[in-house]
Parts: sequence; structure tokens; C-alpha cells
Amino acid sequence: MDRHALHQPSSSSSIPATANTVWTDASPLLEVACKDLRDGELIHVDNFNLYAAMSALEIMDPKMDSGIVNRYCSVDEAIEDGVAPVPISTDKTTDVQCVIDIMDHLLTCEATWHKGHSLAQTVFSCAYLLRPERTSSHALLHSYCKVIRATCKAVITVVSDARTHEEEDLFTMAYGLPLSGDGDEKCLSLLNAVEENISRQLRACKAPSSKRKPLEDIEPLQTNFDLEEGYCKALLCRLRFRKHFFHVLTCMRRPQGRGLELARKHIASCISELGVILKSAEFLMSNAHGTCEDATEDRTTASGHQAIGFDASLNSRISAPTPPRSIKILSWKKAIEYFEKLLHDLDIICSYPLDPSLEVLLRFVAQFQKAQPDLVARAHLQLLLVQDGKLYGKCPMFSLIIRAARLPEVFLHHDIQKNEYVVQLGQLVINMLKILCTNAAWQRRKLGKILQDWRVIYVQIELAFRKDFGEGSSISNGDNASARILKHILIWVEEQTYWISHRFLILGFELELYSPSEYCMVYWYLYVVLIRLAEKTHLKMTVSDGSAKQKGKKRKDSPKELARDAKIPPAISFLQCQICLAEGLTVLLAALRNEMMVLQSPSPFNSEHERFIQHFELLQKACIPDNISYPSFEESTSYARFSTLAMYNYFKDAQKIAKEARSGFSNDPDRLAELRVLEQVAEHNSIALNVICGVGALDPSLKVSFEFIHHPCFATVVVKRS
Repeated sequence: MDRHALHQPSSSSSIPATANTVWTDASPLLEVACKDLRDGELIHVDNFNLYAAMSALEIMDPKMDSGIVNRYCSVDEAIEDGVAPVPISTDKTTDVQCVIDIMDHLLTCEATWHKGHSLAQTVFSCAYLLRPERTSSHALLHSYCKVIRATCKAVITVVSDARTHEEEDLFTMAYGLPLSGDGDEKCLSLLNAVEENISRQLRACKAPSSKRKPLEDIEPLQTNFDLEEGYCKALLCRLRFRKHFFHVLTCMRRPQGRGLELARKHIASCISELGVILKSAEFLMSNAHGTCEDATEDRTTASGHQAIGFDASLNSRISAPTPPRSIKILSWKKAIEYFEKLLHDLDIICSYPLDPSLEVLLRFVAQFQKAQPDLVARAHLQLLLVQDGKLYGKCPMFSLIIRAARLPEVFLHHDIQKNEYVVQLGQLVINMLKILCTNAAWQRRKLGKILQDWRVIYVQIELAFRKDFGEGSSISNGDNASARILKHILIWVEEQTYWISHRFLILGFELELYSPSEYCMVYWYLYVVLIRLAEKTHLKMTVSDGSAKQKGKKRKDSPKELARDAKIPPAISFLQCQICLAEGLTVLLAALRNEMMVLQSPSPFNSEHERFIQHFELLQKACIPDNISYPSFEESTSYARFSTLAMYNYFKDAQKIAKEARSGFSNDPDRLAELRVLEQVAEHNSIALNVICGVGALDPSLKVSFEFIHHPCFATVVVKRS
């Protein structure tokens, strides 16, 4: 090929050649190269590596080649082509309709952005937002665009401060987009003025004809009087939702939770306005002009009309160092559902009573995460919990630890809080709270990694305790407050370590990381962790109760007092119920494997031992629990038989414990509800076990499966005959 022929300037190039650049047509070169390439091959230089391959562009692929999807080279070019006219139409009725469509499409773009897509390709695909100064002559559109920008900025600030988003997430990347326009800080005052004008017009068109004369100075929204009331209502509910939602974001950022009560009032108003927005769809669809979107369910506006002023490729040149994603904007109804759920989640956060008890707090966060809240809600939760290194911005971490370790409040200001290891422990608590506010996958991965930190801090505090107070120091020694505090903290740290381990294993079920052939080892490991957790929790309660009794002046040895002391605490009973369920499922699964040869899936890629390491490596590295390994799992399950399981029915024990423990949780509806679910699982599994033992485990027509129909982690045994 003649290389000089390639250096002829391309007449079709939109960028003119200069003294330093010469444009050439590379098509002949590419055609020759393509003839010698097989599928999957690349043209590359010697230093081309995997990282470069991940960032490479596939020419002519709409999803990869950012240049192929550009309709316009710049926003200004799109505006010159009439993409975002101001005013939208000389006909006032059409203008109002189009503005409502823009509002609706922006709502769907905002929900899509919240779901993890790029801000540049969603909300800021609107040309009106990219050139804020152009809408100044259109008060309605101008005020709405201002509050949208202010809302986006507030949400980005919350998520950036919380850092709960994944490393690869594009959520907080603004790419220099105009998030702050001139006068955006006064967006609410401008919005209120527009709202007041529309409210006056609504009152005017509702007034009887005899009283209409004094209101003639009010300019109508559009020319058709019969449609005036409908359009006024449709606009007002959208403007009011925006106003209240911005107030929600502002109130929830007030320090120490001072704005939560007011935020709840605005949340209620937001939900109410969303209901009115949904109702406005019928009116808007019946009066829509122009071509409607084909798929009714996928429409991004209430009217079904395509919104004016949007082009997803407007920011393709600035959106990222990698090609823009191919995304699908949520439908209008899906966006409404998203905001309803977001507001419900935010309301749950605002209704939390800011209890200084870590145990109560951890249960609240775990319960909150079951609803699978999205990023914005989780970011607000984290910022509420941890402010300036304190719980809720007012409770020091040492105070939180003292209460969690069940020590008297007289120790809250003890100088031991300045101890290096105690300070590190406080930072570990902060990190744990932040991790618990992330999504399930990120949370599980991080919890597994911080287990070693908790184990190390336990060893460090224990060594410091022995060094300063000796091996024989007793926790009952009231003369040495420091020794007593460290001893209590040591017990609590170990309990907390096992709580994190339990959470780590449970999240594996929620993320569906375990296959049925691995259930046996998972329930076995869960059983071992629950045993240790129950032991440490009971030890903490016993030690704190013992310390309190020693300070009492009178000793009560009556039979009633002794019986009360011997009664198992509700928290321990709750753990015992789970222990029986985990042990019962472990033995049942082992018996099925040993006698029926089911739930075995030999893999050509890895052995059962390797899968054991893959699932529990992080726990093993932290020695949780001690002396637990794959050989111990094999040894404890190799002799499991149905005859043994029938003699000692763990499920009946779990059912009995659950019934007896109910009275202890009469004031805790969430824990009581979970206890009832555990009782259901135990009851169904007990019946299934009786059926298996009655029919005979070796009956080939017997089919046993495991389903999570009652509890997300403890499986229900389903027995069928083929």
C-alpha cells in the first residue's frame, strides 16, 4: 500500500487540518488488516496489556464507540438545531403540556441515576439544565430546573460524604456539569413564587362566575379555560413534590438528628403529592397532543408524550474516560415506585429513636437492610449514625463501648478511654457501622476483612491487661477500676467478633452464594459460630449481673430469687433456637448425604475441601472459632444417621424454645415476628423429618428439597414422592 496515499486530507472530516495535524482516510488500511484477522484478535503494539484491553474501544459498536452515537458535537449545536426551544411553543396550552412532560422525564432520569447510572447520561441529558441561563424568561421551567440542580447537588454531597457507594460506581462523578447555577441557592423562593401564582390561578378558575371579575388580572396558564384546573393541579403537585423532597434532604443533614421530626412531615407531604401526580396521568393522557410513545408501560411521562429537550449523547464527550454506558431510562411508573420506596426508607430512618445502645442499633440496621434500601437511603443512615467520630454526633465511641460492655455509667469518663488500644477499638466500631450501611455484597466482603482487625485488637487488649494487672486479676476486684473495664471490654469484643462472623455467614444466604450441596458445611459452621456467640453473650450478662449483685447490700436467697437468677435471658433463648435449627439442618443434610447419597455434587473444578476454604477463608484467617477446620467438619458429620436424628429431634427443641421465648419479646415486635418465623421453620422441618423416617430414607420415590419460604437463611425441608 502506498503510504503517501494515506496522507491525503479527508474531505469528510468535520475538524479542519492545521499546520500540526493532517487527517487521512484509514479505511483502506483497516480493510487490509481485517482480512488477516480472525475472530477475537486485536491489532496491538508490544506493550498492549490487559488494562489497556479493558479500556479499548470497539469501533462501530454503539455501546463501545462513543463517536458513533453522537447526534451533535456540542450542546450549543443541539440548541441551534432546535432541541430545547424557549418558549417551547407559541401555543400556551402546548407549552404547558411540554413543561409537564419535561418534569416527568426528569423524574424518571433522576430515579435511573439513583439506581447507579451516570448523571451525565440521565438527569443532565436535558439541554435546559446544561444551559441554565436560557430558561430565565420562562419562570415555570426556570424554577423547576433550579430545584433539580440543587437536589442533585444535595444528593451527591450526601453520597460522597458517606462513601457507601462502590468503587466502580459513577454516581458521584459530575464531570464538570453545571450543578450550581447562578441563584440556585434561592431555588425554593423562586419555586414558591411560581407555586403561589399557579395556586391563585387554580382558585380563580374554581371560583363561581360572579366572583371571577376581581381575579381577571391573573394571567391564565393556557388558552383553554376548560383545561385550566387540570393543568394547574398537575403542575402544583409536581412543584410541591420537588419543594418537599428538597426540604427532606436538607432536614436530614442537620447535625445530631435535629431535623428528623421535620423531615418526617415533609416525607408525608412528598408521598401525598406522588399520589396526586399518579392521579393526574388520566387527565394528561386524554389531552396529550402529538405522537405518544409506543409502549404504554415503558412511557417516561404521564401523558405518554416524548419529552422535548433531551438527548443522551449530549455529554458523551465529557461523561467519562471510558465509553458511555448503554442504559434504559426507567418508566414513569417505575420512577414513582422508586421514590415511594425511597421516602418510606427515609421515614424509617427518621423514626428511629436514636438509642445509644449498640445492641439495639445493630438490630435496627440489620432489620433496615432486609428491605434492600437503595444507595441514597443508606448514605443518609450512615451520616446519621456517624458524625464527627461520634454516634449521632453526640455520643462518644467510648461511651457506646461502655454501655455495650454493660459497665456502670460511672466509668463513662474514666481516663482509660485515652488508652491507644481503646481508641483503636472506637475506630473499629465506627468502621463497622459504616460497613453495615453498604449494600449486601460490599458489606459481606468488608465484614470478612475487618474480622482480623477485631481479633488483633482483642489480643492487644488482652496482652495489655496481663502486662498491667497480671494473670490473676479478677473482674470482681472493685479496687481496680481499669482492670474491671478492660475485662468487661475483652468479653464484649469477643462477643462482637462472633456477631460479625454470624452476620457474614447470614449475608451469604441473602446473596445466594451457597449451593444446596454446600448447605451442610454452611449450617455446621453457622452452628459453631452461634454456640460461641451464645456463650460470650451469656458470659457478658453473667459478669455484669454478678458485678451488680456484689454491690447490693442485701443477699436474697429465697427460692423465687434463685429461680429468677436461673432463668435463661430472652436474648440467649433466641440464639438457642437458632442453634437447634442450625444443628438439626446440619445433621439432616449429613444424613441425606450419608444414607441417600443426595446433595452431593462432585465438581471437576474443586473439591469439597476447597469450597470449604473458599467460603470460610476469612473466618479461618481470624481463627473464628479456634481449632475449627475442614477435618473437624468431616469428622462431626460422617456418622450422621436418620435413626440418631429421629431419637433426638433438634427441630422439636427449636420449636419448644421459640414458644417459651415469646413472652420475653412482648415489647419487641421485630424480634417477636422473627421468632414466630423460626418456630414455623422448626415445625415444618419436624414434620418433614417424621415423614422421612416413617416412609424410609432409602425409598427411591422420596424426593427431599430445601426452600427458603419462611426464613431467608434457615431452610424449610420439603418432602415429596415422585
